Amino acid sequence: MADTRIRAGAGALPAWARLPLAIASGAMLGLGQAPWDLPWLALAGLVGAVAMFASARSLKGALGAGWGVGLGYFGLVLGWVIEPFQVDAATTGWMAPFALFFLAAGLALFWGVAFWGAAHASLRRRLFALAVCWAAAEFARSYVFTGFSWALVGAFWLETPAIQWSAVIGPHGLNVVTVGLGALIVGALRARRPLVPGLAAVVLLGALIGGGMALTPPLQDLTGRPVVRLVQPNAAQHEKWDRAHMQRFFDRQVEFTAEPAQNGLSRPALIVWPETAVPTLLNNADELLGVVTDAALPAKVALGIQREDDGRYYNSLVIAGLGPRIEAIYDKHHLVPFGEYMPAPGLFRHIGIGGLAQRAASGYAAGPGPRMVDLGGDIGLALPLICYEAVFPQDTRVAPLRPALLLQVTNDAWFGSFSGPYQHLAQARMRAIEQGLPLVRAANTGVSAVIDGAGRVLDSLPLGEAGFLDGPLPPPLRVTPYSRVGDLPALAGLFLLGLAAFLRRRCVSY
Repeated sequence: MADTRIRAGAGALPAWARLPLAIASGAMLGLGQAPWDLPWLALAGLVGAVAMFASARSLKGALGAGWGVGLGYFGLVLGWVIEPFQVDAATTGWMAPFALFFLAAGLALFWGVAFWGAAHASLRRRLFALAVCWAAAEFARSYVFTGFSWALVGAFWLETPAIQWSAVIGPHGLNVVTVGLGALIVGALRARRPLVPGLAAVVLLGALIGGGMALTPPLQDLTGRPVVRLVQPNAAQHEKWDRAHMQRFFDRQVEFTAEPAQNGLSRPALIVWPETAVPTLLNNADELLGVVTDAALPAKVALGIQREDDGRYYNSLVIAGLGPRIEAIYDKHHLVPFGEYMPAPGLFRHIGIGGLAQRAASGYAAGPGPRMVDLGGDIGLALPLICYEAVFPQDTRVAPLRPALLLQVTNDAWFGSFSGPYQHLAQARMRAIEQGLPLVRAANTGVSAVIDGAGRVLDSLPLGEAGFLDGPLPPPLRVTPYSRVGDLPALAGLFLLGLAAFLRRRCVSY
């Protein structure tokens, strides 16, 4: 009887109310992401989203519910997308609301298709099918069209112990478990006999939190560890490339580099400047790099700079020693569409849109792929990540060698001062957890931070402040299961679960 009332009540919602409720559920789910960090409210939003699916009376209704949930989620979480268009508001400001809407609406299609696909399962298996299809959609979002795995649904556990499971099952495995938990809760609310799904939900939630606590590594002893200095010039994006201000920002970074050691620590072994920190091409930067390396002596410097090679421009990170001597160059390989390169540049030139790409008609060229750089001494190998590359779990796995740290340089001035920089930091923390490696990040306007292999921010510079930070570099933690096997087990698991959801004749009923 109770099940009949719930179904009737949900099904009785007028058509005009269903999309707003789906959007509201998605927005509530989005509140689990930074800077809000409200995981339990996000879990309530997830339950609401699953309930919207469960009450859909047709394939079209399921598609609409999923798209509405995605629109609310991405519309809230990706609100920072309007910020890059405001740097030159007179030229590109008009694009901002269209960019946010079409990006959110486009990404929401992944979720809409997932809900539509799950609705093809039998009534007894629909909630199980939704967990599989939604997680598969998040997997596809991470890879299709170069991928955009920003704010995966399972990431709302970041401020809870449950996030440590990503070191074992990876972010996509955590997505399956997260949506599965929501499905069990809704199943218990709708079932005539709620004991089994309700108990399963309690056990799963307990395993997430309790198991995560057991998986959380203890704080490490950092005595005697090499010191890293992070330099944060706080160059506003509208001034960063202004000739009236470039020298001031460069001099500020040199001044921070030359400062004596802080907090009783030894002199830094490595000094890190942010993305595109030097206001000239590497091809013409010998004099400026000489100033930098003299100030850093005896430390090496890792810094972001642009370079040109045979008419192609690269967003690069270089390791510079005294001389200056360029010891290593890494060219960013995972580029941001419209931000760093223009897909189909001829088409967009024809309609008068030049994008935000920084160099040449179609922006930067992509580097050959992930590679490690040797920082020598007591530090060892580092895997460089430039800006948005820290968003992709797959970009932090480079076989056969394991680095000693992840090294991120970024310019988050593009992301504004509210949600974008904090979400970017959150995703860097997840990469550290997945790999069991420390991550150091130098960000132009912040947040620059030293992060250990458990994803803890050990020290940081606040957003919007100029300064520098000296901190001991944490050692690597254990080799995590995810760092060994990557996403392949999650993909295989999704395939097998999909077979169980759509091909098996009998399945547990909620």
